[in-house]
Amino acid sequence: MSKRIAICPGSFDPITNGHLDIIERAAAIFDEVIVAVLENSSKAPLFDVEERLTLIRDVTTHLPNVTADAFGGLLVEYAAKREAATIVRGLRAVSDFEYELQIASINKKLNEDVETLFMMTNSQYSFLSSSIVKEVAKYGASVNELVPQQVEAALRRKYETSRQP
Repeated sequence: MSKRIAICPGSFDPITNGHLDIIERAAAIFDEVIVAVLENSSKAPLFDVEERLTLIRDVTTHLPNVTADAFGGLLVEYAAKREAATIVRGLRAVSDFEYELQIASINKKLNEDVETLFMMTNSQYSFLSSSIVKEVAKYGASVNELVPQQVEAALRRKYETSRQP
């Protein structure tokens, strides 16, 4: 029997407890989970790709079947290259579903061998996004219930550096 490989794609700028919840649940279902950071040159991320990969690796050390990688281009091409048959996407609300359905549909058209699995986020994270975390952290408020400790420390360092004259 072949390994069941899934990809959890995203920008992860930064990874949140909501992301981690989906990754942990996917890790319980699949033999291997690849957390794939999209290299998107049109966005100006707070953390560069290497920093995001390091944070993901740091917060998933307890999951031996999870790895982190970066990719550019089409997700379905990356999935084929990594021999992954499933893309795992977390959904927070109905508005997420509309967008994700469009993406899943075009992915299926581009590569019919790759399935998309939608996971509903844990209700305690239904409001959570990387953008919200960055906005809260930028003003020095605590994000310790929103992100893993390593991410909170990295956010603090980023924003302390940017506040210095």
